[in-house]
Amino acid sequence: MSSAAPVPVSAALSAPVPVPEAADAALLSAVTRAVEDAGATLRDRWTRHARGVSLAEVVGALQANDDAVLAVLREPLLQARPGSRWAEDELAGGALPPGEWWVVDPAEGNINHVHGMADWAVTATLVRDNRPELTVVHLPLTGDTYTATAGGGARRNGRPLTVSARTDLAAALTGTGQAKPGEDARTLRRIGDSVTAMLLNGLVVRVSVPATLQLVHVAAGSTDAFWQFSDVRSGLVAGALLVSEAGGTVTDLAGAPWTAASRDFLAAAPGVHAAARAVLAPLA
Repeated sequence: MSSAAPVPVSAALSAPVPVPEAADAALLSAVTRAVEDAGATLRDRWTRHARGVSLAEVVGALQANDDAVLAVLREPLLQARPGSRWAEDELAGGALPPGEWWVVDPAEGNINHVHGMADWAVTATLVRDNRPELTVVHLPLTGDTYTATAGGGARRNGRPLTVSARTDLAAALTGTGQAKPGEDARTLRRIGDSVTAMLLNGLVVRVSVPATLQLVHVAAGSTDAFWQFSDVRSGLVAGALLVSEAGGTVTDLAGAPWTAASRDFLAAAPGVHAAARAVLAPLA
């Protein structure tokens, strides 16, 4: 286990030549418009009742949502950053090849959307040489938009975000969840064991999907920590940048700075990160 002090994602991933501030602001504005427009498409597809009965029908509804959003989101993002590429598989993990990539979830929390629940969003993150550089997360039903740029802070609707000042894990609200359907049996057991361990050491544990919507709460200081035994990058890159830029600590469960190649994930307020990692690390 590493004994090095955890390093926030934005500090650990600060090697690329920075984009000039004006260009960065223009890019963020263009991405925000594209994501919010895509969010309107997803909002128009939402109903208060569940859609689909059989597994095939549910999967079909999920795919239809993805297709509808990507039809209006993909090209604006690629045009906003000429030369960038698209990470096609939203459930993939691991490091990307060098260069700039859009890591997008057209319907983050798609399963909630299809079941008539409200916890879903559209996310887009520009990853440069495996470092998240810019992200936009839009929640169409509330109208909230979360943004962050590496070194530029995190915001909700333009107002700065700051993680919780909590220092006692026993008073902490924490969360975890399943990263994708079909997780292997060992991962599912680790999730269950980790929930039990955190219930014994924390105050309350939320187990829900999607990851990004738990992570925006960590960035906003409403939740104190989130962990996941998975490397599904589309569910983590946006939240990792938001939490880090809001002053949180983002590592793997060994305490090393988190990257897209990490096999597990912990984002927390600095005051409870070490205690949370001590609870979870034996399960890694």
